[in-house]
Amino acid sequence: MKPVKKKKTEEPELEPLCCCEYVDRNGGKSHLAACLCDCQDLDEGCDRWLTCKSVQPETCERIMDTISDRLRIPWLRGARKINISIVPPLVLLPVFLHVASWHFLLGVVVLTSLPVLALWYYYLTHRRKEQTLFFLSLGLFSLGYMYFVFLREVVPKGRVGPTQLAVLTCGLFLILFALYRAKKNPGYLSNPASNDKSPSSGQIECLNRKGQEKTKAFPVTETPGSLNNRTGKDDLKGSPRTVAGSPTKVKEDWCAKCQLVRPARAWHCRICGICVRRMDHHCVCCVGESNHQAFILALLVFLLTSVYGITLTLDTICRDRSIFTALFYCPGVYSNYSSALSFTCVWYSAIITAGMAYIFLIQLINISYNVTEREVQQALRQKTGRRLLWGLIVDTGQYNRGFLRNWHQFSTLGTHALHHPAEDIV
Repeated sequence: MKPVKKKKTEEPELEPLCCCEYVDRNGGKSHLAACLCDCQDLDEGCDRWLTCKSVQPETCERIMDTISDRLRIPWLRGARKINISIVPPLVLLPVFLHVASWHFLLGVVVLTSLPVLALWYYYLTHRRKEQTLFFLSLGLFSLGYMYFVFLREVVPKGRVGPTQLAVLTCGLFLILFALYRAKKNPGYLSNPASNDKSPSSGQIECLNRKGQEKTKAFPVTETPGSLNNRTGKDDLKGSPRTVAGSPTKVKEDWCAKCQLVRPARAWHCRICGICVRRMDHHCVCCVGESNHQAFILALLVFLLTSVYGITLTLDTICRDRSIFTALFYCPGVYSNYSSALSFTCVWYSAIITAGMAYIFLIQLINISYNVTEREVQQALRQKTGRRLLWGLIVDTGQYNRGFLRNWHQFSTLGTHALHHPAEDIV
């Protein structure tokens, strides 16, 4: 007898959501108008705070989860959630800059505390291995707000011509285009044949046997502290490592998290949760083999545009003075609120530009010595490589082929054929 097929029970169709409705984290339907209802955790936290009692960390986490779940905007077919890390720059940056423009001393305090708070938040999120849109929101909103202040406060004074304004606007759009290119795939590694399989014991033995045969044919000595034997936090202890290709190539190792054989100079990004080919570092996004050039281009265009905007603004509010002199001595600039706000934005831009210039300099040095920032940090921890200029330059000597060859290799990143996946090596 043929087995009787059971009819699938038809699930009731959900009613379509209107623009202000959404499904909350508990699976229930809610409305934006009810965002302040049913807030027991928040009420409890406020009561304990008013009575000078300590608030439990679990309560704070529940409050943040509730806020992040209810922070939404109306959208077609249901309200969309907004990442809570986007909001602080949009609110705090204009407030801080306007407060800093009230008085010189307030400007010193605010402009000094802003970089400190940004660095503190950066190390906090990296230590917790959390993804955040705070710095992307801060960078994009800073560009937009500086351009808005320039159009509103500087251009009406009549010192900026149409050509100068067009050049500054083109520089702004070039920055956005370069950032868009840099946000693309940095060179994520994937293993389509076995995404959810670990290497079998037979594959591991085969990999080890091939590596032993090639090392017997070409003996290579290794130092205990070399970068070939990198043992980062993201690597699994005791993972199989094999020599692929010729003995001049560095060892490839198995990533237990991504379940693939990781080629040379590839690292596992603990924030993105995936391996990246020739990973340099992670800031706003992962910088790897495929977007490193776009990242350098974005830094270069930003520096040129920022310096040009600072020059135009100081030439308008501090006339008949050189740019460097006007930056530190501009008498009467706080007598007018418009000029005070422009001067405060100039100093904010100068601080950001100085930080980006330092990153750009480090990147140029690393490219010239053919090292990535990840390899530099590894070499500093293992105390390997040559340190020059008080540690500003770290030469591991592993991939350095000379200045011109290093830059030629960087200019051709992403144009080479992809490495074979793990199955092809086996």
